[in-house]
Amino acid sequence: MSRLSAAVPPWLAHALRAQRGPVPWSAVVRGALAAGPLLLVAVLSGRTSVGVVAALGAMLAGINDRPGSRRAAVRRLGVPALAGAGGLLVGSYAGQHVGAVTLTLLLTVLGLLAGAVSAVGPVASGAGTQLLVAAAIGAGMPLPEPGWQRALFFVGGAGWLLVLRLALPTPGAIAGDYRFDGERDAVGGVYDAVAALLEAVGGSDAPGRRVALTAALDHAQDALGGPRLRPYASSAAERRLHAQYAAALPLAEAATALAWAGEAVPARAVEGPRRLAVAVRTSTHTGPLPAPARSAPALRALDDALLHAADTFDRGGDDSALHTRRRTATSLARTVLGSAGREYGLRVALCFGAGVAVAQALHHARWYGSHAHWYWLPATAVFLVKPDLGPLASRVICRAAGTVLGAVLFAGFAALLPRPAGLVALVALCGALIPVATRHFAAQTAVVTVLVLSLVMVGGEPGASWSRIGETLLACAIVLLVGHLPALGQRGGGVRARLTHAAEAAHVYLAHVLDDGTTDDRAGRWTLRREAYRALAEARASIDLAAAELPALARHAEGTDEVAATLERLVDTTTACAVQLDDNGRLTPEHTERITALLDELAEGRERAGLVVKEGQALPVPLAG
Repeated sequence: MSRLSAAVPPWLAHALRAQRGPVPWSAVVRGALAAGPLLLVAVLSGRTSVGVVAALGAMLAGINDRPGSRRAAVRRLGVPALAGAGGLLVGSYAGQHVGAVTLTLLLTVLGLLAGAVSAVGPVASGAGTQLLVAAAIGAGMPLPEPGWQRALFFVGGAGWLLVLRLALPTPGAIAGDYRFDGERDAVGGVYDAVAALLEAVGGSDAPGRRVALTAALDHAQDALGGPRLRPYASSAAERRLHAQYAAALPLAEAATALAWAGEAVPARAVEGPRRLAVAVRTSTHTGPLPAPARSAPALRALDDALLHAADTFDRGGDDSALHTRRRTATSLARTVLGSAGREYGLRVALCFGAGVAVAQALHHARWYGSHAHWYWLPATAVFLVKPDLGPLASRVICRAAGTVLGAVLFAGFAALLPRPAGLVALVALCGALIPVATRHFAAQTAVVTVLVLSLVMVGGEPGASWSRIGETLLACAIVLLVGHLPALGQRGGGVRARLTHAAEAAHVYLAHVLDDGTTDDRAGRWTLRREAYRALAEARASIDLAAAELPALARHAEGTDEVAATLERLVDTTTACAVQLDDNGRLTPEHTERITALLDELAEGRERAGLVVKEGQALPVPLAG
């Protein structure tokens, strides 16, 4: 795949790229037990339309059913499901009581709101997507139940999948309390990532391993930080996991400082974090840990961190802080109303509104015949406009290919399978395949197409395979056109907003480390370091997606990758400075010169990339120790 990526344009290489990893068997089992059984119960009880709505809720929740902890799954599945129920409620009553023009305007405004809110983060993005998709389904799918019942059964379908997520143990998770298997795996992954970084110190793989460590820490924070009834960890097992996560933070700091220095560490230094990872996953004691040499500040910090971790694992700890700060209502509003929220909101509103308008025109022109199922076109536009799913060209290619494949497959299944039993079994099979198909947008589209067409046919409508292809191509054309319109806010607004946020987080972290008297506030420092690295990871992901767009769009993010690389080196250097100050209270000339050079490089890069530095946010220049 690497040779292919070098031989084809980035936008096409991205469309051909798929995620890899082991099959998530627990999610596969949940998918098989979600939509299909719900539909079967409804068919047997004579309430088929209810089962169709509940299966749709379970299907959309299944798309969000990703690896992680049970606590995090409550937010990741629950919030989008509630938003989808609201959209279904609004769409159902609007579709019944207003005309085509008013409906189009109403759904366009809803698209503006959902798109702007999606800039907040992944959960908000999932909620915005389900809000719009469910609104289109509610307005366009003919169902006998009133809107409030549709919303209730939609939430019920998603809630059933969430119940399965909370109740079923993960296969192979036999150590400790199975309720926390996702948390154990996430925290163990942090220690594995520390060991991998230590192993790569002094080599060319070290920068990539440091990025992997950031991803592991982000994942562990998310796994441990889900919603809870109490503001603190309430069980001994959970408190222990929180303390083990906190014990990994000084290890990560020392490993980053060693990677910054670039001098290979003794092999025995890698064994300690690996044993800690095994101890987390098996809920056992660590035993004696091999100590590294204490010949340099970062090695001494690593040794101290290992001793602290061993004590935490053996005796338990009371540090349950996740070293993250909750976002305030003001910061959330600033994100929604900022450049990223405005740009994405406008594009979603135009794509969704145009999809509704075209679908309504075709529907009232009787292009669909006597069956009203015009919701597919605007719902497809919603998925196509989501940057979370990849660059624009990649999304369009994958959606078109996946829809054609899914429609062809369903036409074959519909001709062979008995009705409705065969179609119910097909829904269950597709539900099981969704967790695997999410690795590639085209595969996910094909599976979802088969599932939705099965639901439509079970609900009493005739096969709509070929019209789905035409509607998908229309949606692709709409999104391609709107995606290239020149006057929809500042181009690259999402990339620049995330990069500006990363620069601000780096500024706060550096100022904290260089300010005399703050080196004793290690908990505050770890919080700021986590925020800086998380912001950098989000900015880097956004930049990588922008770079894989068509040239007409990719040029608007030119220069941002150099700024991100400079910020990464600056935050790494700040971490090395923190370890140095902990050791002897003074910076070496190498630390000072490196930070000064990086600050100058950052200022030049931000100017070239057109990133504005707000007054009072200039990064500090350190004094020599």
